[in-house]
Amino acid sequence: MTWAELQEQRRRRAEKQRREEELREIAKGPVDLPFLLLVCLLTGIGLIMLFSASFPRAYYDGLSPTYYLTRQGVFAIMGFCAMLFISKINYRRFRAFSKLLLLVAIVLLAMLMIPGVGLTRNNATRWLGVGELLTFQPSEIAKFAVVLYFSDTISQKKDKMRTIRYGILPYVLILGVIAALMMWQPHLSGTILILGTGAILMFAGGIRWIWVIAIGGGAAVIAYLLITGVIPYGEDRIAMWFDPWIDSQGAGYQMVQSLIAIGSGGLLGTGLGKSRQKFLYLPEEHNDMIFSIVCEELGLVGACIILLLFAALIIRGYWISLHARDRFGSLLVVGCISLIAMQVFLNVGVVTGLLPATGISLPFFSYGGTALLIQMAEMGVVLSVSRQMKPPKNG
Repeated sequence: MTWAELQEQRRRRAEKQRREEELREIAKGPVDLPFLLLVCLLTGIGLIMLFSASFPRAYYDGLSPTYYLTRQGVFAIMGFCAMLFISKINYRRFRAFSKLLLLVAIVLLAMLMIPGVGLTRNNATRWLGVGELLTFQPSEIAKFAVVLYFSDTISQKKDKMRTIRYGILPYVLILGVIAALMMWQPHLSGTILILGTGAILMFAGGIRWIWVIAIGGGAAVIAYLLITGVIPYGEDRIAMWFDPWIDSQGAGYQMVQSLIAIGSGGLLGTGLGKSRQKFLYLPEEHNDMIFSIVCEELGLVGACIILLLFAALIIRGYWISLHARDRFGSLLVVGCISLIAMQVFLNVGVVTGLLPATGISLPFFSYGGTALLIQMAEMGVVLSVSRQMKPPKNG
């Protein structure tokens, strides 16, 4: 090696070290405070509403009235700690785990197909774990795995995303495999979330409009065929969506009780803790249908305020994405926020009768410790990206 080559090698090493030190300093910046406050506010309100909606069910089941609140509160504290911890990690480090996490998610979803391995509830095999206490849904891991893998690979392809070979085919195949594994459970709502988030990331990555329309149309047709042909009671769900009152004591019972709860709330609500539908009239009152209790107790005004908080969180998240330092960070935030946005829209749509029942929870509100923990961890990723936002332009 000549003296000139040795000097060039030293120069490159010093430049690389300088860039790494610069990135470490940038990563020490403050998190986006408005986004953090919105997450904490929604989580706090969610815990209050969960306690209000769940204590009759807990008492009826012979449990402590605070049973569901206590369990959810533990996961909320764990989630808050995880959010702060992840927010301090340079989000670029997550790239190294994208392929591994996707593989783990697919393996866990496939394990549910093995007889006796998965836990079955309400005709769906969606859970892995030990007994009834330590359980989780592999679909929750699959959601973030898709976001991380798509963000990592799409951010490196740039103009190649406009081609079928590099921008369409690989991602459609991955989404197809995951969707097939999830529909075996069956888990329609989770499938919709993953397919929708994947499509949004592909669109943000630069695929053509025509492919967005084609993929969206194809997914809608497949979803309809699955609902009517694969999902248990799928045809009943469609019928009850059009008119739940034709079988108000049978297949349409939950929807009817949800509408009664919403209507009973009126403009200002019956008052916090004073819902009547939660006293074993409305099924899943502390889970998928908790927004009905929100509407009944807080009324139209309170429900709109909560929806405005969700809207502010989503808008602030996309704002962070627009100001991210690089393409990977921007896509990562788009994926995490799109998951929340779609989940809120689908849950509220189902509860109000705008959409057919899909069994989807409301972020930060519905009972489910693992889901809350992962949601807050994803918010930690968004905060990590916010630490390295581009500085505002002067003038």
